[in-house]
Amino acid sequence: MNDVTQLQDQLRLVPLEHYVFLCIVLFCIGLTGVLLRRNMINVFLSIELMLNSINLLAVAFSVYYNDPNAQAFVFFIMVVAAAEVAVGLAMLVMIYRNVQTVDINALNNLKW
Repeated sequence: MNDVTQLQDQLRLVPLEHYVFLCIVLFCIGLTGVLLRRNMINVFLSIELMLNSINLLAVAFSVYYNDPNAQAFVFFIMVVAAAEVAVGLAMLVMIYRNVQTVDINALNNLKW
């Protein structure tokens, strides 16, 4: 037996429902962080947590159903997440230079 099938057999020891429950919990934690936090860094971290929970769920379904297409889709999600972090942190630095805070509520000062 080669290494890939051995790894897939080990991953299938955990029922798929456990992966789904874990991903739902992680996504809800991220969603709560986005809705309740006022610090932009925490909001970005919460968005990353939500994207990682989606990636974990896609990989779990990919392993259980022997479909490598979801793993390719995970790669593109990771690329988008990296671009989001780069653009978001650049915006965060520029906002901090102008307002001297990373509080989301302080962005009302940037209105016309």
